[in-house]
Amino acid sequence: MSPDTHEPVRTRAEDGVLEVTLDRPKANAIDLATSREMGRVFAAFRDDPDLRVAIVRTEGDKFFCAGWDLKAAASGDAVDGDYGVGGFGGLQELPDLNKPVIAAVHGLAMGGGFELALSCDLIYASETTQFGLPEINAGTLADAATIKLPKRMPYHVAMELLLTGRWMPAAEAARWGVVNEVLPDEEAVLARAWETARLLAAGPPLVFAAIKETARAAESLRFQDALDLVTSSSLPTVATLYTSEDGLEGFRAFAEKRRPVWKGR
Repeated sequence: MSPDTHEPVRTRAEDGVLEVTLDRPKANAIDLATSREMGRVFAAFRDDPDLRVAIVRTEGDKFFCAGWDLKAAASGDAVDGDYGVGGFGGLQELPDLNKPVIAAVHGLAMGGGFELALSCDLIYASETTQFGLPEINAGTLADAATIKLPKRMPYHVAMELLLTGRWMPAAEAARWGVVNEVLPDEEAVLARAWETARLLAAGPPLVFAAIKETARAAESLRFQDALDLVTSSSLPTVATLYTSEDGLEGFRAFAEKRRPVWKGR
């Protein structure tokens, strides 16, 4: 790569973990081209059997991600344009993503940046992180957040964020269960994300896949209907798990008093 070439999306893989870094100064806002590239990266992660867990992080001290790139929109990027295979930010609508994804958040996570974090399974944030949904000030809808937030935190608190656009500090987000843990700074956040990612990468991938698919299916179903899908092995990941080598390995390892060896098959 030449010194003048800047990559807005970078990746590095280590021990089954893929770290994805968004780097678009000054605010890490996402335009259509960047969203498509992020979708390509996350789809490749989904389809690579050697990768077990992903971490999403961004560069810069002030912004985690400012969301939709309004300057790109003013230059012609259509709000209903082609965001790529994963929808906005590569994760929001990516089908069959049955691997854990961790958000390492530092700085302002606003609008689509907040929604990008919400698309992950775990969220770690620094003490100075703030979350916000300022879309009302631009006369538009924070669509994904409007769908997700009232299901993940008390309804009236979610509606306050959506209707007023106020900032929510990381400590408050953790209190409502939106953030898993608040850490002192960006370095601590990334270290915690990698610690958890390595733990998960050593875990049973077929079980994780079944957990993610079951959780998605259950969002729109009554409890018994969702449970029936699982017990009848109607969900593909559950059917795979129940007939897999890993499905027997857990029982054998317990009986033999040893650590299980997960092969993902």
